[in-house]
Amino acid sequence: MSTSTSTSTRHGAVAAEWTKLSSVRSTWWTALAGLLVMAASAGQLAIYAANDNTNDDPTDDRGIVTVGSVLISSVELTQYVVLALGLLAITAEFTSGTIRTTLQCTPSRGRVLLAKAAVAGTVTFALGLLLGGVGALVARPVLGEWGSAPAADTVGDIVAVATYLALVGVLALGLGAALRSAVLTLTVLLATLMIVPLSLQQPDIDVLNRIADVFPGVAGGHFLAGDTEPYPPVVGLLLLAGWAAAALLLGRAALRRRDA
Repeated sequence: MSTSTSTSTRHGAVAAEWTKLSSVRSTWWTALAGLLVMAASAGQLAIYAANDNTNDDPTDDRGIVTVGSVLISSVELTQYVVLALGLLAITAEFTSGTIRTTLQCTPSRGRVLLAKAAVAGTVTFALGLLLGGVGALVARPVLGEWGSAPAADTVGDIVAVATYLALVGVLALGLGAALRSAVLTLTVLLATLMIVPLSLQQPDIDVLNRIADVFPGVAGGHFLAGDTEPYPPVVGLLLLAGWAAAALLLGRAALRRRDA
């Protein structure tokens, strides 16, 4: 196959995946649900922050809260709505049986999965930018005098939120390809992103905390917060990207090993 033909095939696979994702109502309902959850979470957290800051002494620490910190906290809940886009992009095809048609049109399992990952990652990144913008617009007026929104920092936090959601969406896609069931995939994601790391951190034992720090949700949290401990933010980003890549490899292996 020539290079031009191969490129055309890849572009065709990506276009097909975009058509499938954008043509189903569940995609748009999920996006709307994400916007509502982000707005509600950002508003609620901003109210809590404003109510907690009751010190009116200007010479004292007034506990000013940044809009970016509210966005990052809001993502902890909102991500579970957004990652549905990633897992439904593949599990819905297994449920309906349309995966057979997809693989007949594009026999390469790896190419199909990469096309889905490109579309899911791009869509969740774009949605993440929108979610971050909506969260900032809701949180800033609610925080009032107790909030600050430096332009550069706020934009950076919005982009970081979008990046995190895109990688979590690809992680969900890879696990969905391997597990084939939306319910099972969501259960594994909940365990991986939250339940297992929290269980490891609960005893407050150093070695268990170190293990928890490499899980995707915790690594992503360190990246979003800009932590320097236990590792720099870029390491948290790379760990999260590594989990997403590993999930895609697992999904590709499952697609090649089992019939659709």
